[in-house]
Amino acid sequence: MNTLDHFLFGIYPYIAFVVFIAGSLLRFDRDQYTWKSDSSQMLKMGQLRLGSNLFHIGVLFLFFGHTIGMLTPHFIYEHFISAGNKQLMAMISGGLAGLLGFIGVTLLLHRRLTEPRIRINSKTSDIVLLVLLWLQLALGLATVPLSGQHLDGSMMLKLAGWAQAIVTFQPGAVDMLAEAGFVFKMHMFLGMSIFFIFPFTRLVHVWSGFASVGYLMRPYQVVRARRLNVPAGRNQPRASDASI
Repeated sequence: MNTLDHFLFGIYPYIAFVVFIAGSLLRFDRDQYTWKSDSSQMLKMGQLRLGSNLFHIGVLFLFFGHTIGMLTPHFIYEHFISAGNKQLMAMISGGLAGLLGFIGVTLLLHRRLTEPRIRINSKTSDIVLLVLLWLQLALGLATVPLSGQHLDGSMMLKLAGWAQAIVTFQPGAVDMLAEAGFVFKMHMFLGMSIFFIFPFTRLVHVWSGFASVGYLMRPYQVVRARRLNVPAGRNQPRASDASI
């Protein structure tokens, strides 16, 4: 492994993570008005619904699939599924989700570049982000046939071992990528770079999406009647109230 590999896969992950967290906090604290997705729905609806739905379905599945698959130690699941079968399952499900996401982001990118009103109202970061997501999904799809060359799950275990070593600050993480091909490394580098630019783009609205889960756990609202001094049993809506 050369010096560049040690920087990109040993140091850069921590740089990207710090910028991802600190940048998001600073933007929320200093510039909350920009904390939105800047929807272009009012400019033109065509392709937006289909492209957005396909993209979000595919990307959300891939995000949670990568997170759980890469960060779950092998000893936890080896008793009921082999590494080879897990990789095959990941190739099929990830390939389908990646294809959905790729079609969706292609529609969104085409819409943003070819519709004059949307193009003129787009920020540079909007277009750069869509291009990066398009490339990332394309690289992800390119890893599927390459993974087919390691159906024993050996490469998957090395990639997962690298991710687990990075998040637990273990030494020797970069050495696990010695046999990883260029496409795998580019896919990993671009993925980290998307986290790096996250706070400076519309992607920050993802935090709000996850935060909305809190509504499921908030206390019930208590609604009190306006006629608080009416005797018990008589605090009911009147017929005249229905016409108001």
